[in-house]
Amino acid sequence: MSLGQMTWKKSSYSGQTGSCVEVGGGAGIVGVRDTKDRDGGTLAFDRRSWSAFLGAIKGQRFDLS
Repeated sequence: MSLGQMTWKKSSYSGQTGSCVEVGGGAGIVGVRDTKDRDGGTLAFDRRSWSAFLGAIKGQRFDLS
């Protein structure tokens, strides 16, 4: 499956901040792209790395100040 064949979902914050991202899922891959520039490139992660990243966000392990 190519990144273009993924099912993409827009962030629920897209209309609120102007910084829009979409996440797509495929066979063992999670992709992230800019909603306003879909052809500008896609970050691709394996599912284990994506899960670890989400866990770190939910656990507030990033300093966002």
